[in-house]
Parts: sequence; C-alpha cells; structure tokens
Amino acid sequence: MDILHESLLGDGERGCFDGQFLLAMPGLSDSNFSRTVIYICAHNSSGAVGFILNRPQSISFSELMVQLELIQPDEEPTLPRSALDLNVQAGGPVETGRGFVLHSDDYHSDATLPVSEELSLTATVDILRAITEDRGPKRATMMLGYSGWGAGQLENEVSANGWLTCPAVDDIIFDDVLETKYERAFASIGIDPAMLSSECGQA
Repeated sequence: MDILHESLLGDGERGCFDGQFLLAMPGLSDSNFSRTVIYICAHNSSGAVGFILNRPQSISFSELMVQLELIQPDEEPTLPRSALDLNVQAGGPVETGRGFVLHSDDYHSDATLPVSEELSLTATVDILRAITEDRGPKRATMMLGYSGWGAGQLENEVSANGWLTCPAVDDIIFDDVLETKYERAFASIGIDPAMLSSECGQA
C-alpha cells in the first residue's frame, strides 16, 4: 500500500485514473473482478490502488466489531443506526484480512489519508471505534482487502478494453444498494451495460 502514501502524501503526482471509477467490461476474464465497480483512490507511475464497491461480505459491521473485540456481543443492538447500516464489502483480492474505511472528509485522525477534496481513507481501529460511538464520518463504507496494480498494469488493461473508466459519483460510492451499483455506474455516463461488448473503448 506504499502507493497510497506516494500518491496521496508524496510529491503531488496523480495519474489519469486517480479518483475515477473502473467499470468491468463484459469481456474481462478475471472472475475476481467480473461486473465490478472499483473506485481508484491512488494512481501514479508506480501503479494503482482501488476498492471494489459492489461485493458484499457475509459478515456485518457489528459482527466484525465483536470479532475484533471492539464491542461485546450484548452491545450489538445498542450501536447507532449508522453503524448497524454500514456495509462491509470485499474491496479486492489483496490483503483481505485488512480493513479500510473510505469516508467523507468530516472525520480525521493522524492515520487519515486525503483521497480527494471530499473523500478520505482511514485504515486504523480508531475510526471503527468512532463509528461504534456515533463519532464517525457522516458517510462511510468499509472494505476488507483492496485491489492493486503494478506499474503500467492498469493502463494496459484499460487499453485492452478490460475496463471502462468514468468520473466517480459519491452517491454511488456510499449507497448501500450493491446489487444495482454496476448498472447505475454505467447509467451515470449514459450507457446500458447490456448493450456493451468487449470491443468497446474508453469513455
């Protein structure tokens, strides 16, 4: 994850896919990414890092907090609604045991990385405690694991029509209707994914 620090806190170099959605094209052969919407939070000459936004985990946020021993089992029903409603998603196939919270910029800790003018990323238990105590960000989504590409890899995959790129939409990042997020991300740029073939190019 060094690329996060390089891109977000480094010399200001930001790649062309930084802050974009990646939308998996129908011809993408990797089952890890079939029909995925990915938010790219860091892209530079070293590679790219992003999070899948439409792959739910089987564990709920409250169950995860019990598993991490941040709350006791009998505290689950007393959690604030924002915590009970928070999705836990599969962010990607890399470091799947590690948690990341992508959130609005109204929460900040020493470990928080600014992703854009409106979005930040925090990957420590501090934000989890804040969410359970109703001190967290107004908008948030949690991912276990992330998606990563080496230098030039993402550019090559886009050139090979594996992905369509488009501007990210905050409402799509944070909304909890995961099963239609893929279609709605395409609709944000006026495309019906059912009409696509693997020969389509970049938006």
